[in-house]
Amino acid sequence: MTSKKYNLLLAAFMLLTLGSFAQVGGSGSVYDSSVISSKRMPQQNEFWNKSYNFPAKPRNMWEVGVSTGIFTVSGDIPAKVLTAPNFGLHVRKAFGYIFSLRLQYINTTGKGMHWLASENFGKNAAWNANLPVGKRYFSPDRLNSGQIVYSDGKGGVARSATPDKVFYNYKAKVQDLGVQGIVTLNNIRFHKQKTGIVIYGGGGIGATLYHTMVNALDASGNPYRTLFNNTVSGTSSSRKDVLKSLKDNMDKTYETEAENQGTRRPKIGKNTLKPSGTVLAGVAFKLGKRINLAIEDRWTFVKDDLLDGQRWQEQAAGDAVLTRDFDSYNYASVGLNFNLGAKSTEPLWWMNPLDYAYDELMNHRNVKIPKMECPDADGDGVCDHLDREPNTPAGCNVNTHGVTADTDGDGVPDCKDKELITPTSCQPVDADGIGKCPDPECCKNIPPPPPACPCDYPSLSYKGNATALSADGKAMLATVAAKLKANPNCGVTINGYPETSKASQANCQKRLDAIKTYLVEKEGISADRITTNCEIGGGDKNTVDVKCN
Repeated sequence: MTSKKYNLLLAAFMLLTLGSFAQVGGSGSVYDSSVISSKRMPQQNEFWNKSYNFPAKPRNMWEVGVSTGIFTVSGDIPAKVLTAPNFGLHVRKAFGYIFSLRLQYINTTGKGMHWLASENFGKNAAWNANLPVGKRYFSPDRLNSGQIVYSDGKGGVARSATPDKVFYNYKAKVQDLGVQGIVTLNNIRFHKQKTGIVIYGGGGIGATLYHTMVNALDASGNPYRTLFNNTVSGTSSSRKDVLKSLKDNMDKTYETEAENQGTRRPKIGKNTLKPSGTVLAGVAFKLGKRINLAIEDRWTFVKDDLLDGQRWQEQAAGDAVLTRDFDSYNYASVGLNFNLGAKSTEPLWWMNPLDYAYDELMNHRNVKIPKMECPDADGDGVCDHLDREPNTPAGCNVNTHGVTADTDGDGVPDCKDKELITPTSCQPVDADGIGKCPDPECCKNIPPPPPACPCDYPSLSYKGNATALSADGKAMLATVAAKLKANPNCGVTINGYPETSKASQANCQKRLDAIKTYLVEKEGISADRITTNCEIGGGDKNTVDVKCN
């Protein structure tokens, strides 16, 4: 019944979580001012205005998660591995790209059974004082005189000529509420590309609430005296047989209060309350921008030796002493985590803080390159103080020194020369650059050379791993198509620059194929005029260049 209740509670929580997940918008971008909180906007404005070197930290999503797993108590009694119900809930928030805080609640059940019998259990109240009179087990009891008797408890009046044996067992219901600081190891390696895997570790403090019971009586309310006394143990080879015999012959109820510290302990109802400390490590796998799968192991230490209901060592008969250590417990879990928050980036532990800076360096979305300002009287693009020909005719191409091109050296600039290559023997030339030598008969009907192919094509930019053409990209390709239609003998090469990974190369080819398909199917350009090439490391991975052949 209890298990069904917890399952229904867990299902309801997941439905609420998924409902919230479906309602939030996209994760946003650091280029969008909406992901910057109002108190950090002054810094962001200073960055955009080039008066501060660093962008503001973006607003990031909250993470909520559910988990289930294996819970075991590390104590004096060997633990059973598979128990139920075990589940956890948490909320987590990043306070930087490496550090985050998490509030976690777990509700678990631990069980255990010892395969070695104990005869010196007289100080453990679960087997005498906590049982009804007449239902108690007889254990060695040292009287003040030093005599050993077998009684039903320290100072008990009921005695036996022979001792009983018991097999320690327990069932502990444990609840844990704690706060943990978590460090993301991935973002220590800033120079590496972010991946879909996050490795993390951390620790924290909290409170543990537990209630432990013992199976000391059978279904009829009688002690397992015959079963325990007739079960032979003592070697590790008999462990499996002993545990099977006990499992087959004992009921599933845990009806007796385990030993506890009584009024000396802080408690809530019947539950003991203790402070605790936790260490943890885990790995998360991104399934999407808003969901990930986490595998985690956390170990919790409690200053209490009674989580398993046993704290006494086996010494000489009647002389049991306390154990030297405290109990702890382990929760190894698998869980689903959801990112919640409108107008926010992903949780910062999933982001590389240098992505923004490197993207700006490569793509210049926000960086404004100032225009060169210097006197240029003839308008040839070369500043006057560097111009060796200050009166270049308008429309004429010049070299880096501002001198008009004159290929044949006839004194007529190429821009006005009607005979671009005039042999020296035919010079001097007239004002149109035509020499005095007549054209040979064989060359009189040679058609003029075709015009040079245009090479001033635009570059296309992509965000992230996108492959689809944007509206801006289609507009740029329309310009490319218009130039190709005006120059039917010209072709282009579309260059992408993937990284070395197979995923990046495949993404590059998808982009180039999409561009080629658009030019062929939408703009009517022949496919044999278009070449695609993915050049590893040749440029920015998010840029595609269109070049002339």
